[in-house]
Amino acid sequence: MGKPEDTERKKKLKDVEISVPIVYGNAAFWLGKKASEYQSHKWTVYVRGATNEDLSVVVKRVVFQLHSSFNNPTRVVESAPFELSESGWGEFEIAITLYFHNDVCEKPLNLYHHLKLYPEDESGPMSIKKPVVVEFYNEIVFTEPSESFLARVQNYPAVTFPRLPAGFTLPSSAPIEDESKRKRGDTKDHPLNQWFLNFSEADELLQLAAARQQVQAHIAKLRRQISVIDGQNQQFKSSSDQ
Repeated sequence: MGKPEDTERKKKLKDVEISVPIVYGNAAFWLGKKASEYQSHKWTVYVRGATNEDLSVVVKRVVFQLHSSFNNPTRVVESAPFELSESGWGEFEIAITLYFHNDVCEKPLNLYHHLKLYPEDESGPMSIKKPVVVEFYNEIVFTEPSESFLARVQNYPAVTFPRLPAGFTLPSSAPIEDESKRKRGDTKDHPLNQWFLNFSEADELLQLAAARQQVQAHIAKLRRQISVIDGQNQQFKSSSDQ
């Protein structure tokens, strides 16, 4: 039998979901005409917060699966920022697997990104100063999160915090012991930051996510009310039949 604290830690909140907006992609620099034919580009593939916040409060590690021609093609990144840099000449699909902390989610999330080295306009000149950047926005949604998870992340800007059920109060979150460590995990001062795409629609998407949470909570409330009414009708029918 599990310990009482284990049960409390795993307690789920019904009709609640939280979301974590992320961006994944790559930036590739052409190394110029003097570069080796097989080392023509320096590139970085990454997963970052949509507003460059630290994802390590949710993500435990990220595994990047490179092309089999690379030495050690399975690369594991254990801490934020979740990225890796390499050099080469060819484009290929990279499998990106996100593993979450135990109180977040037991199942990993699989993403796929096609490494882009060359600009869309192949007839135009390549530049050694401006990289080719390809990024995609996504939103990781966790349904029925545990109380311990919500309490732990309630002060982190990387997480879109939900509207909690009426009358419910989370316990105080644990103090952040190393503020400098938390800051190092973000990408606000990243060398590639000036090239990151600005997802202007991100704020709108976050608002839509919040609205969706409210709608789902309202639907769940209506379902409970319907269930109560159905139960009352059944009792009335049973009384009438007697």
